[in-house]
Amino acid sequence: MRLLIANDDGVLAPGIAALHAALSARADYECQVVAPLYDMSGVSSALTLDRPLHPQRLPNGYLGVNGTPTDCVHLGLNGLLEETPDMVVAGINLGANLGDDVLYSGTVAAAMEGRFLDRPALAFSLVSRSADNMAVAAEIAARIVALHERFDLPPRTVLNVNIPDLPLEQIKGLQLTRLGHRAQAKPPVREINPRGKAGYWISVSGDAVDGGPGTDFHAVLEGYVSVTPLQFDRTFREGFAGLSALTELLA
Repeated sequence: MRLLIANDDGVLAPGIAALHAALSARADYECQVVAPLYDMSGVSSALTLDRPLHPQRLPNGYLGVNGTPTDCVHLGLNGLLEETPDMVVAGINLGANLGDDVLYSGTVAAAMEGRFLDRPALAFSLVSRSADNMAVAAEIAARIVALHERFDLPPRTVLNVNIPDLPLEQIKGLQLTRLGHRAQAKPPVREINPRGKAGYWISVSGDAVDGGPGTDFHAVLEGYVSVTPLQFDRTFREGFAGLSALTELLA
């Protein structure tokens, strides 16, 4: 089976190397890495439309692209590679992708771009800013990928997997979870550059305000791997009834 591996931390990030090593070690996988040349965290599903993309073959065999995670998977599924991948695996992100984070995550977006394939796409994140337990996360990711043929999921399903920053023997198990929710982000940090011009740094994410049992926040906090199935269709069908007045607009 041909796997396309991408991320948003960049083609030289430790997470993508660990994921590639864990998956390519299995004889039945043919793995190809296509990932941004630079850190593209937080770009969500952006596509580059204002300039050409120039994939570069790196000494380790990976393909680096001067674009976004979605660019990388889009190219990988549409002719860049000699053979079309069977499945997209994104990560391993260094840092959580919990709750509202999925709206901004380039890692989740890379997996979402793989929705056109018959198999589920997967996004993996290690809930840490340190790579100390990255090998543990890679082993768990490889085990989950190996089970994918046993999943019974609708088309265009993405699995968002968050792995606690623990040694393997301290991880309690795996929980199927829903997305929790964060409070509003902290205020941007204002600064003045040496020429007197004001600028703003986007600040840290808000704390969990919906992080109780059953959520991805709670599972990771308790030492479990969190797996949340996501769907591409964001239609809020329950909202139709509240918009009935609109149907009279052009009547």
